[in-house]
Order: sequence, then C-alpha cells, then structure tokens
Amino acid sequence: MRNIYDYTLEDLESYFLSNGEKKFKAVQVFDWLYKKRVTSFDEMSNIKKDVIEKLKQDFTMNTIKIVERQEDIDVVKYLFELEDSMKVEGVLMKHDYGNSLCVSTEVGCNMGCAFCESGRLKKKRNLSAGEMVMQILAIEKDLSIRISHVVLMGIGEPFDNYENVINFIHIINSGKGIDIGARHITVSTCGIIPKIKEFIKDGNQVNLAISLHASNNKLRNELMPINKVYPLEDLMEILKEYEKETNRRITFEYILLDGINDKEENAIELSKLVKGLNCYINLIPYNETSHIKYKKSSKEQILKFYDTLKKNKVGVTIRREFGSKVMAACGQLRANYEEGK
Repeated sequence: MRNIYDYTLEDLESYFLSNGEKKFKAVQVFDWLYKKRVTSFDEMSNIKKDVIEKLKQDFTMNTIKIVERQEDIDVVKYLFELEDSMKVEGVLMKHDYGNSLCVSTEVGCNMGCAFCESGRLKKKRNLSAGEMVMQILAIEKDLSIRISHVVLMGIGEPFDNYENVINFIHIINSGKGIDIGARHITVSTCGIIPKIKEFIKDGNQVNLAISLHASNNKLRNELMPINKVYPLEDLMEILKEYEKETNRRITFEYILLDGINDKEENAIELSKLVKGLNCYINLIPYNETSHIKYKKSSKEQILKFYDTLKKNKVGVTIRREFGSKVMAACGQLRANYEEGK
C-alpha cells in the first residue's frame, strides 16, 4: 500500500475518478490531511463510511518519528526515523521573515562533494514525496508553528530524486495542501544539467539555487566530482537558458573553505564566471566536522571575499550562521547516530 502523503491533489483526483467517485473528494481528503491535520482516516467525518473503508484498504497514513532534537539560538535540528528505520535530518531556522525548513530528499548522497558530511554515508534510497512532506508536518506539530519557507538543501541531491521532489513541491505549494508560496520554496542542485533542462521545461515557479563552491573547473573537480561530468562552462550555458525562459534570478551557494576557495583571485574569477547573469551569490561560512579536513574561513577573509565581489558589481550576501551548539553540518547528526550505534 502507498502512503496517502505521497499523493498530489491531482493524483488523488485521478484515484477517486478511477473508483467511480467525484474528484472533489480529493479536496476533502487534502483538507483533512493538511488543514485539519488528522492522523487517521476515521476522523474524516464528512466522507462516507464506504469511501473511508476503501481509503483504509488502499493507503496507509504512517508518519515519521522524531528520534533526536538539538536546539540552539533560532535553530532546531531534527533526526527522523523513517518506516524502514532509515534516518534523515531536517533543520528549522527562525528568521525575521518566518520559519524556514531545510528538507532532506534522500537517505545519504552519491554526489561525493569533498567538504560535505552528507556524502560520507552513501545513498541508500530516495525519499518519497510523502516522507519529505512529513518532515514539515512533524516539525510544525512538535513546535506548534507554521513553516513559511522550504529549502531543499538537506541530505541528498534533489535532482537525483527529481519526480518525488516535484510531487513534494506540488503538495506543499497547493492552496488546498500546506499552501507554501512558490517564491518561498527553493531547490538546490549541484548542477545536474539534464534535470535543470527538465526543470525549465516543467515551468516550475520555485527558486533555483546552484551549489557552486568553486570559481574554476580545476578546483571544482577537486571539491565536487559532478563537475567532471557537467563542467562550469556547460552549467553556465544552461543557466543562461534558465534565466531566458523563466526571467528568474539564480542563487549561487558558495561555501568558503580556508585557504582553498576563499582567496581574492577566487572572488575575481567568480565575478567573471557569473557576469551577465541575473544572480546573487550566497556566501556560506563552513560548518566544520571532525571527519573532514576542511576548515572555516576567518571572518576577516569572508569579508574580504564579500568586498571583492561587491567591487566587481556582483550581488552578494553572507548567510547568517546557525547552530554553533548543535551538529550543524548537513548529515552530521545522522552520521554520528549511525556510527555511534
């Protein structure tokens, strides 16, 4: 049986029509799931008993379990257990504009980025759309809050799980569902070009972020193996197409690693790389871990890098640091739990 949370509104409409029912019942079910937040089909009191029984035969309503929670100022990090006992993470960040959740899309990751804790434990499987949705539901229930922004930047490469990620976006963006605006949803990818092409073709209105982290192919090859398949010049070409087709601004994420990619020459090179694109660069202070050799750039070096980009007329921000008292690096909480068992 499939989990009901895996289904988009359109999927449920098709399900009811195929069973000789009116498709408006899908809206009723969505209302119970995402507005009233019931936890059993029997609570759906305006749906006929025979339909309820059919739903119970065809679907589960199993949810994910919170295994561990760590808190710091304006951040709460969660370790979730899935139905098959696999573990993933979610990170809730409190901003002045609302509550933002960093969602995991896979159990592990196969991209193998040298600086990333998530990829140390290789990918076991994709998450279903419902398992991503449940991260939102579990945290909203646990903290009695509303999540207003979602970023797909947790464990996993979202475009390596494309179909489920798109279904997840449709569920949380639906006005009948969780109702998070498209402009408040961001998908981050390390640069899988065929999927970026598909993303353009699908006409999604959510934000696109590119995990860049290097200013030239030689350095990016060392840090991010995906660059050997989809080098920077090809990535920039497809992003120009994305900009042309969507008229949307692109975010480039750039983690600053001490002595590796944080020099003035890297900033100048980066300025030239993105020249002409409607974009901005989000500079990210590195979260160090005991398993990985890279170190965080100094505040002084981060500011120098920022100033160089500014002087070269590049839009740039420095991401606020979260979680100094928790296992802040993506995948760190899961890895420590798994390796400590």
